Amino acid sequence: MALGPDAYSLLQAPGKVSELGISEGLVEDLFLRRILTDRLTTVSRAADELSISHAVGDELAESLRQKNLLEYHGVEGRDYRIGLTEQGHRLTAERMKSGRHVSSMPVPLPDYKTLVQLQKAEITLTRTLTKEAFSDLVLEDSILDQIGPAFLSDGAIFFYGPPGTGKTSLAERMIRFFSDRVLIPRFIEADGQIISVYDPSLHEADADQPAGLDPRYVLCRRPLVMVGGELTLAMMDLQYDAVSGLSAAPIQLLANNGILVVDDFGRQTASPDEILNRWIVPMSRGVDFLRPNTGTKFTVPFELKLVISTNIDPHSLGDDAFLRRLRNKVYVGACSDSAFNWILARAAKRFGLEVTSASAAHLSRLTKTNVGELRPYVAVDFCELAIGVCGYDGLELRLDDRLIDRVAAVYFVQGGEPDEPTAAAPGSSAADGHPAAPPADRAPSTPRPMASPGR
Repeated sequence: MALGPDAYSLLQAPGKVSELGISEGLVEDLFLRRILTDRLTTVSRAADELSISHAVGDELAESLRQKNLLEYHGVEGRDYRIGLTEQGHRLTAERMKSGRHVSSMPVPLPDYKTLVQLQKAEITLTRTLTKEAFSDLVLEDSILDQIGPAFLSDGAIFFYGPPGTGKTSLAERMIRFFSDRVLIPRFIEADGQIISVYDPSLHEADADQPAGLDPRYVLCRRPLVMVGGELTLAMMDLQYDAVSGLSAAPIQLLANNGILVVDDFGRQTASPDEILNRWIVPMSRGVDFLRPNTGTKFTVPFELKLVISTNIDPHSLGDDAFLRRLRNKVYVGACSDSAFNWILARAAKRFGLEVTSASAAHLSRLTKTNVGELRPYVAVDFCELAIGVCGYDGLELRLDDRLIDRVAAVYFVQGGEPDEPTAAAPGSSAADGHPAAPPADRAPSTPRPMASPGR
């Protein structure tokens, strides 16, 4: 079941070294590295830097002093100043050659596995809640009625359809289905390997962390990890850094207890088959296999919702067996005339433009002529470009036929054939008031450059 707020008290900061769950040798090694890095510090500062309690810091300092690896240098307030002895300096400097990690103590892998299972999402998704999640988009009810059940079903969700119809916007807003929080470890220890997990550029931490919470964890919103054409097979496995001695977590581990979105599917250097085959077994079993630089193999949880989006013909991505693996397929096609007009009206209002029903009809005709169908991004792009033209020529902010023709001359490719519209599927039509905009209540988490918006 999902981890409730009352359960955070169970994850209090350990008061003894033995309660950290990792080997005493690794704990002492990291403590010594911290002191070597700071040269002279206090027990409290070292403990804070390593995300351990002051009681554990005191225990470590006394133990290492007895081993002649650490010495006290007086007091600072009510705290001891500490530094390494000559023997401690020599030993730690040698160990630093194999790894220079000097921040938070890791969480043992078994604890992480248990935590992920406890934080498994439990949501009750209704038509009303689904509409609320996408309330800032102009959408047909038939699309919402496909997304809701697909999200509640097992397996990945596959958005497909022509470019610029709002697939990416739909994918990133699905994180709104969640309202709870999850704990994410800063680092994990597995088979002697330290794996970095918490990434402030991906994981949105709460400003106020629960009092007494083990500082090796961070309370965050459920993660939304988005990757696009830059996705490689290497990003799906541990990536070891010889300098720090750390392994970067694969993207699916970063997305545990949340959503992983693969945008622009089919445009990666790896084939769609290779990408899907890497995750097909973990999706069915809820367990992933990782291999650290030591050559051994261990399991980690695979507890996430995988969302795939493409504007490539699905049949060109793979055969029927490939498509059968993506059971939840949602076609996102061109928007209707009424939806296009709503998007234009909303975009015009946002940019401070006056627009009439006649000029909206004119833009619709131009769009159908040049694109072949109505796509929401056109309405937004025209408003944005019109602002530039008005500013350059000192025109009134009125999107009339003349201004539309002026923008069309530089917007549409001249002399070519219109885009070939994809055959419409029943209930298809998704329109985004601003395809490039993030959700109103949350910016999308993206670890690397994203593909072009509005796909």
